[in-house]
Amino acid sequence: MESTRMLEKFQITQTDILALREVGGLLESTIEQVVADFYTWLEGHAEYGHFFAGNPKMRARVQASQVENWRTFFAASLDDTYFASRRNIATVHARIDLPNDIYHAGMHVSLQGIIKRLREMMPRSAEREQLESSVIKMVFFDTFLVTEEISRVQKEKVILTSNAMQQISTPVLPVWEGVLLLPLMGAIDSVRAQDIMNKTLNKISETSARIFVLDISGVTIVDTAVANQLIRVTKATGLMGCQSIISGISPSIARTLVELGAQLGGVKTTATLRDALDLALKEIGPGDPRNTTNRISPLV
Repeated sequence: MESTRMLEKFQITQTDILALREVGGLLESTIEQVVADFYTWLEGHAEYGHFFAGNPKMRARVQASQVENWRTFFAASLDDTYFASRRNIATVHARIDLPNDIYHAGMHVSLQGIIKRLREMMPRSAEREQLESSVIKMVFFDTFLVTEEISRVQKEKVILTSNAMQQISTPVLPVWEGVLLLPLMGAIDSVRAQDIMNKTLNKISETSARIFVLDISGVTIVDTAVANQLIRVTKATGLMGCQSIISGISPSIARTLVELGAQLGGVKTTATLRDALDLALKEIGPGDPRNTTNRISPLV
C-alpha cells in the first residue's frame, strides 16, 4: 500500500505510533491551550488580520477544528480516515490560499508548544527523548502529507486554468460562410500546436470552409519549431480541400522564415489581416453570394 511505503520512507515504526498515543494521553487536557498559544502567536502576523479580522466566530470555528485535528494526530490511527482528514486540511488551505511560510512556521510553533508541555510533565530521560523524537518525526510526516496534497490541488488548478486559457486563446472563427479565421496570440509550443491543428481541422469539417486565414501578428516568437508547426497546420488544411493564408508577416518574421529556410509551399502570405481577408474574398470569387463587403466591416 502507498501509505505503508510512505511510513517506511519516513522511518515511522510501531514504536513511534505507540509513543505518539502516549504523548496524546499525557497532553489531552492541554491540547486546547497549545492551539490557543498558536493563535496568540498568529495574532502578531498579517495573515491573522487577513483571515480573521472582525470575524471572531470564524476564528472560534477554525480553532475548534484545529483542536480536533491535533487529537486525530495523537490518536495515530494511520488509516484511510486519517489520510482523508489531512487531504481535507490541505484542500481548505489551498482554497483560501494560505501561504506556505505561515503554515510551516505555525506547525513549528505548535511543535515547540507540545515539546515544552511534555518536558514540564516528564523529567529528562531516555524515555522522554524517545517520545520527543517520535513526535517530531510524526509532525514532519503530517506536514508533508498536507503540503503534498496542497501541491497536487494547485497543480490541478494550473491545469484547469491552462486548459481554459487554451480554449480562449485558440478561437477558430467563421468570418464568412466558407472562410475561417484563427488569430494567434502569445507563444506556441507542441501542445498548443496540436490543439490548433485539432480545432482547425474539426472546424473545417463542420463548416466545409474553403479558405483558412491564420493570423500570426500576435505570436511572440517565430523560430524553426513554430514555423514547422504552422506549416504542418496549413498542409493539413490543404489535404481537406481548404486553402490557407498566413497573415501578420512582419519584416522580422519574414527575415526569420528566410533564415530558417522555411518552405511554405503554396501557402499565400500577407502583411496584414485586412490584406488576407481581401484575398480570401477574391479567392471565393466576386460572383459568390458570400462575398459581401458588409460582412467584413466589423472585423477590419
